[in-house]
Amino acid sequence: MNVKEAVSLAEQYVQDIYAQEQLEAGGLEEVEFNEPSHEWRVTIGFSRPWQKQLNFFTKSINEMRSYKVISISDETQQVISLKNRNIN
Repeated sequence: MNVKEAVSLAEQYVQDIYAQEQLEAGGLEEVEFNEPSHEWRVTIGFSRPWQKQLNFFTKSINEMRSYKVISISDETQQVISLKNRNIN
């Protein structure tokens, strides 16, 4: 599996698993290959419609984003896990 295949699989997985949530502004954030575990770790960021907040003072909309790390086995090409990535 190459990096493009890992990213494509991760993007499709996120779209499928969150299909009911009407995700917006999805995008690739990071990709890394973990040599010891033979896993791809792909971070996908997105917004949900209900995560928008109106700023009372500026009247602008602030979008909060979610970041998910999808781990994919390089050997089986299957998703192993999906975890939250906290951005501080």
